Amino acid sequence: MSVVVTATFTPKDGNFERVVEALSPAISEVHLEPGCLLYAIHESPNGQILMIEKWESAELLDAHGEGEAVKKLNTALDGLLQRPVEVVRHEPIPAGTASQGAL
Repeated sequence: MSVVVTATFTPKDGNFERVVEALSPAISEVHLEPGCLLYAIHESPNGQILMIEKWESAELLDAHGEGEAVKKLNTALDGLLQRPVEVVRHEPIPAGTASQGAL
């Protein structure tokens, strides 16, 4: 079963673009990882950056979490965030059509 994850990044004042610059190379790398179905960032109205991820399985997500791309990303983000990244795994509650009712 696929796994959906959100990760919320809260940049320190004046560091929004620097956080985006740190995230961008990681996105390209992660797109090549086994099991990555979606790995995208979005700007929230409150100045946070929301990453939405979808993985083929929890095992492949766990491997991603231990991978080189995440290690490099954590180093690149050092000192740029107000607080630790909030990462949440989500369980689908399918409703409606299969293609529209779940990520």
